[in-house]
Amino acid sequence: MMGRMNEHKKSLRIRDIFQLEPKNQEVPVQGWIRTRRESKQNIFFEINDGSTLKGIQVVVDKENYGDLSSLESANNGAAVEVQGTLVASPGKNQRSELLAKPEGIHVVGDSPQENYPLQKKRHSFEFLREIAHLRPRTNTLGAVSRVRNTMSFAIHRFFQERGFQYIHTPIITASDAEGAGEMFQVTTLPISDLAKSGKSPDYQQDFFGRPSFLTVSGQLEAEIYALSMKNVYTFGPTFRAENSNTSRHLAEFWMIEPEMAFCDIDCNMDVAEDFIKFILKTTLEEREEDMNFFNQWIEKGILDSLQRVSESTFHRITYTEAIKALEDSGAKFDYPVSWGMDLQSEHEKYLTEVVYKGPVMVTDYPKEIKAFYMKLNDDEKTVGALDVLVPRLGEIIGGSQREHRKDVLIRRIQEMDLDPEDYWWYIDLRTYGTVPHSGFGLGFERVIQYVTGMQNIRDVIPFPRTVNSAEF
Repeated sequence: MMGRMNEHKKSLRIRDIFQLEPKNQEVPVQGWIRTRRESKQNIFFEINDGSTLKGIQVVVDKENYGDLSSLESANNGAAVEVQGTLVASPGKNQRSELLAKPEGIHVVGDSPQENYPLQKKRHSFEFLREIAHLRPRTNTLGAVSRVRNTMSFAIHRFFQERGFQYIHTPIITASDAEGAGEMFQVTTLPISDLAKSGKSPDYQQDFFGRPSFLTVSGQLEAEIYALSMKNVYTFGPTFRAENSNTSRHLAEFWMIEPEMAFCDIDCNMDVAEDFIKFILKTTLEEREEDMNFFNQWIEKGILDSLQRVSESTFHRITYTEAIKALEDSGAKFDYPVSWGMDLQSEHEKYLTEVVYKGPVMVTDYPKEIKAFYMKLNDDEKTVGALDVLVPRLGEIIGGSQREHRKDVLIRRIQEMDLDPEDYWWYIDLRTYGTVPHSGFGLGFERVIQYVTGMQNIRDVIPFPRTVNSAEF
């Protein structure tokens, strides 16, 4: 066992092997067989370890290998350790390949071919969702995973390089940050017994002594730390009990939420624009192979589209200007345009793709369609909301300048038919050293969809949680 552990320490990731000059040096590899084929003289394996899209070809010289019976279980899906020599490849599509040393392939875990689900054919994404424990081995889901990893790290880099503090906000909360009520309840009460008895729940007997839920946002808690540390951000799971079985909705997803003190709506827009450009540029530069794959197989033209956005100046308009532009366009929409309505995806795409031909930031929405915590403007009709819209997708970021005036905040909470007592600590922040502050939220899976071109949000998160689905 110790020998195997030592080999593991010495093994190289395939992405690193591809950077080496093929000068007959000995290289150890660990991974999973993607394909196996044979000629009269050789057996060819493609080995992949998830570090790169393309696996490395391992060549077995039948005459000189030794006991070929040891390779009978070296089939598609099997896990192997390989000792071989890195040489220049005569093939056109690869720079190097690995010549297996005699008896240099060890099958760590075999993979019975009669029932291995991933055969040498294209599988539908619907089918792959049924085998989420194996789908990362496919080219597409492997590429999604690497892009997700790169974007996660880029997000942290963006904020850390600018002096933001990373805050871990609670998963369990008693506050509804959105005021929409679409929350998963957390309880230790005996639900089945209560249902049989017909009694109302006594929440004083519950674990937290009051109704508690899975969070829909870390924003309110992040504001606490922004009003102490100035610039902070959260990056964690959030939950919505929204009964929407669509390609755009998840019950569990990840959110990025910066909060900035001494920051108005213009400051908020500056950070949001820089943020989007940074994560796009980083992904295009650091995941070139995977992004070329998405451009070829998932959505043609996506590279050019993302490049244009990363180099654009984002247009800045008010909601009222957006409505006027849509009305003046003469275009026919499924949802007729009128002041006071919430912009639909078709409106957002029209603004970015037809009217402004690039990213658009829309501010100052009607107060009736936005959350209680957004700063009420002087006209008493609109709030300092911010939506960032991009071509192909529509809204990618939602944010606002927060209401920092205590009396106005209480009034807005009451107008939304919420109980100020439930937000006593949030209101109390406006008593001691209140300042103008702003922030925004970015749904991580939505932006991964946007970057990869994947059509269903279930395919950009490792284990999707949706209506009637909590497998894996």
